[in-house]
Amino acid sequence: MINFNVPPYTGKEMEYIKKAVENQKICGDGEFTKKCNAWIEEKTGTTKCLLTTSCTHATELAALLADIKEGDEVIMPAYTFVSTADAFVLRGATVVFVDIKPETMNIDENLIEAAITEKTRAIVPVHYAGVSCEMDKIMEIAKRHNLVVIEDAAQGIMSTYKGKPLGTIGDFGCFSFHETKNYSMGEGGALLIRNEKDIEEAEIIREKGTNRSKFFRGQIDKYTWVNYGSSYLPSDMNAAYLYAQLELADEINDARLACWNRYDAGLKGLAEAGKIEVPFIPEGCVHNAHMFYIKAKDLEERSRLIEFLQKNDIWAVFHYIPLHTAPAGLKFGRFHGEDRYTTRESERLCRLPMYYGLKEDQVDYIIDKVKEFYA
Repeated sequence: MINFNVPPYTGKEMEYIKKAVENQKICGDGEFTKKCNAWIEEKTGTTKCLLTTSCTHATELAALLADIKEGDEVIMPAYTFVSTADAFVLRGATVVFVDIKPETMNIDENLIEAAITEKTRAIVPVHYAGVSCEMDKIMEIAKRHNLVVIEDAAQGIMSTYKGKPLGTIGDFGCFSFHETKNYSMGEGGALLIRNEKDIEEAEIIREKGTNRSKFFRGQIDKYTWVNYGSSYLPSDMNAAYLYAQLELADEINDARLACWNRYDAGLKGLAEAGKIEVPFIPEGCVHNAHMFYIKAKDLEERSRLIEFLQKNDIWAVFHYIPLHTAPAGLKFGRFHGEDRYTTRESERLCRLPMYYGLKEDQVDYIIDKVKEFYA
């Protein structure tokens, strides 16, 4: 069986975890947490990076920093993971969903402004498959309406928009290091902070509402409870696992891109014949090969395709069920405008296996089986 995903592993993970244990500092903000934060700050140019226990928690932390309150509204696509919405629903906000662009599966930036009301406080663009939303237009809208922009860049590390790393363009950016992502710590994430004024508050909230971070830097002689907060710090053992991959980030990225390009070239004929659609990368966007998907004609064809691939030992999967159609989506949000593409495109999309270590002959086998299905 060719698995859909295999968590990345470079060989040094256990060595670094052992070192974290020997350091006798396996809780948050140990040696490897600091190394990961520093690596991300240097790689992306963000003002501050704080490793978190998940991208979910990074987004929750961003919602707190953006001062999202009960009665506020937050605009996002419905084609995303539940965490994107949960972070704001927990604050009492109403989630306002708008339609996507079918070519990228990203929020349609041209529909955002019509969804803005006097209650709107934030826009949350989701960079699907590591391909950027049209951030210039989104930032321009946010500036005119005085809105916070929180980038859901869960899939976007190593991707850029017009030369800017994803997660660094909005006020806050959120990365995921879940086992399904390009770089993993099992469960984990990171919050990227653009504005220096938000750093101290972020550290306090992340450290259970205390000024413990300043204490450990020697800036104060004792720490105390100063604000509301929670525990968003990952274990340093998790960070140790991640750091082994960040050291080889370019190698992992190049290997994934090679697989992505092999899929793209091998399936080009089917796409040109109109049998399937393959991912579209807009001008100015550099992606990270987080996933390779194809689009079938409709839900029925996709179901038959997935079944055919699984019978041939290929684990392909569909992706999100649009949030506005889910029970919680109906309870906590609303869809603004017409759902022209969100549901239709979500029912067509099929994700093919993609992970660090996927071999060329495996990619070729998958391509051959997709061609066989459409023959």
